[in-house]
Amino acid sequence: MAFKIPQEMSPQKVASRLKRGENLILLDVREPMEWAEGHLPNAKHIPLGQLIERQHELDPEREIIVMCRSGSRSGLGCELLSERGFHVVNMTGGLSAWTNE
Repeated sequence: MAFKIPQEMSPQKVASRLKRGENLILLDVREPMEWAEGHLPNAKHIPLGQLIERQHELDPEREIIVMCRSGSRSGLGCELLSERGFHVVNMTGGLSAWTNE
């Protein structure tokens, strides 16, 4: 399946923006067990399977950086939200590639 992802950003770029003090909306679409094993501070957790029914919890006017473990599920989440008018960015490589030096 080929995703139609409007925009992508590396974990390093996301970390850099956070370090600059940007108030980013981070959306983690991993499953609850993955979330419990660790997540980024201030990230919103909505598992991918609940994303459409819980989309009202997100601000369609703000950029939303979507993340998962590897960047695949977040790509699907980006496609689903983008189709509904959200401004989304897929964090490529996911949390597996996260470094916060």
